Amino acid sequence: MAFGIKREELDQWKQDVADGNIAFLTHYWIDERFPGCSTVTKVGCSDLDKLKAWGSQYGLRPEWLDLRGDYPHFDLFGDRQKAILKAENKLGQVEKLEK
Repeated sequence: MAFGIKREELDQWKQDVADGNIAFLTHYWIDERFPGCSTVTKVGCSDLDKLKAWGSQYGLRPEWLDLRGDYPHFDLFGDRQKAILKAENKLGQVEKLEK
């Protein structure tokens, strides 16, 4: 279940993904399979080769891509999420939810 984002943020992420840009969207997330994780970042791009290349620089495997629906993406959470967001200068996406 996603919450903690505005409709405009979601719409912008979807548009950026559809346009072939690497796009980031962080929101609250609860999944009992991942205890201790309360947020997830979806990193999407409709250009699969571009998304795979982006992910490979962070050790993300192509088989980890979520290819359901119209917005292919990686799901990032936990320490990996924070490390990648820091490297991408997007750590504020998580920090705003941790206040």
